[in-house]
Formats: sequence, structure tokens, C-alpha cells
Amino acid sequence: MMQKASIGALDTDRDAAELLRHPPPGTDVGALHRLRIEWLERTPGQVIAMASDYPSGYLVPAHQHGRSQLLYPLSGVVTVATSEGRWMVPPEHALWIPARVPHSVEMLGDVKMRSLYVIADAIAGLPERCRVVGVTGLMRSLIVEGATLPFDYTPESRAALVMALILQEIPRLPIKPLGLPFPNDPRFAELCRRFVAAPSARARIDDWADALAMSRRTFTRAFRQETGVSLSTWRQQCCLFAALPRLAHGEPVTTVAFDLGYDSVAAFTTMFKRMLGAPPRFYFSEAPEAAGD
Repeated sequence: MMQKASIGALDTDRDAAELLRHPPPGTDVGALHRLRIEWLERTPGQVIAMASDYPSGYLVPAHQHGRSQLLYPLSGVVTVATSEGRWMVPPEHALWIPARVPHSVEMLGDVKMRSLYVIADAIAGLPERCRVVGVTGLMRSLIVEGATLPFDYTPESRAALVMALILQEIPRLPIKPLGLPFPNDPRFAELCRRFVAAPSARARIDDWADALAMSRRTFTRAFRQETGVSLSTWRQQCCLFAALPRLAHGEPVTTVAFDLGYDSVAAFTTMFKRMLGAPPRFYFSEAPEAAGD
């Protein structure tokens, strides 16, 4: 087993920045993450772009930072958990995490992550809650390029122009329904916890409504008020959360589909493609590398 390289004493923030930008092979990923959080808290600039790579199965424990974060997996899939729920972030998507929101991050497959750390009031229109967004071609290029630029750029530099354009683009990114918000009402939350423990495409809305002694119409209206999405969408997203780790570890699509209660592989693939825009295996292939990455 390869021994992890520890991080020794660093004399200046410039030394820390250099280590974060170009970590030696084998450097302890957890130590780098702790250093990144400490360094971000004392570093000026409205936007900071950083690159970090994680092995499959790695879990970043719950933490928070003083900047908002746009977390973008260039390749691989991540799931993020907060007190509000869970979010799934496949390639070509990103998750906006407001400042001071505690969150943990789990890697499904090897992940090349690119993150933007943004001062909370850097520009009007920044989201106030966690949300998954689609990453446009322009934004992808900006993020990848931003992660190669010096941290100590001057206001008149090219780097400053790139960061300024990044700020303008963040509020324009399209929202995607890849979250799994949990209801505040404990009755609804208990039903959701049971479903997360044993997700099934065969679960019926009427059964959920009966469990709370509600009519179907009252239940569906109340569930949407609690979570912001329909029960049908919520259950599909939950099934995706259950499927992705298993697919990432190489389980056959057929096995996963039938275990989740789908009548056929085609039905599962149709749902997957409708929710994520591509068949299951797409998200575990290598994403195309941008020039200079």
C-alpha cells in the first residue's frame, strides 16, 4: 500500500497556495482538504478556482467554509449531504453550496473536482440555498481555465477578467432536479426515510397517502409543499441515488434495475436517461479533458 505523504510546516500563504495548486504525488487527500479550508478563510479575492482529485469511495467529512462553493465534478459522480437533504452531482452538472452550510461529500468513482469559492455578496442573484445546476460549455471552459490561473492576480489582469465573467455566469446556470430534499414535517420525513432504506419503483402514492390518513390529492399537494417536488420525481431521484453507487462499482444494470423494482431494464434506462440526459454507463466513462487540464 502506498504511504501517504504528510504536509509539513508551511512558512507563508504563498507556500500553501503552491502546495494546493501542485500537490506532490501521494499527498494525504484529507490533509490537503483541511489546508484548503484554512487557506480559503484568510485569502482575498471575490472568486477562487481550485482543482482537487479524489479516489473512488472517498468521503469528505462534514465541514463548512466562509465562502459559497460551486462544486463541479469534471469526471466521476459525487453525492453531497446537508441538513436539508442530499444532492447528486454527475458530470456536466455542479452543486451550489451557500457559505456556512455544513456538508459532506462522497465520491462515486474516481473524481476530478473543480470548485469555485465565492464571497457571499460578490454579485447579486447568487442562490441562497443548495441547488444542482447544469454547466454550460462556456462555464465549463471558464472553470477549467480558472483552476490553472494564479491566485494572486491583479485587477487589470486576464485572470481577473476570467473570474469576473465566472461571477456573471453563475446566476445564469440552469437549475436541475437532482436533489433529494427532506420534508420538515416528521410524518412525511419518516415515510421518506423508510423509502431511502428500501427504494422501489413499485411504491404507490395511494399507500403513502393511506399511511398518513390523507386523500391522494391532499397528500400530493402537501408533499410538494414540504419538498418542492412531486412525490413521483422525489422517488425517481431516490432510486437514482440508490443506483449510482452500485453502478459505479460495476454492478450490472440488469441487477440494479430489478432490485429497485423496475419491470424491465428498458424502463430503468428510460427513467435514468430522462433524469440525467444519458444512459447509465455514460456517467462512469471518462469525461473529455479540456485543453491545459
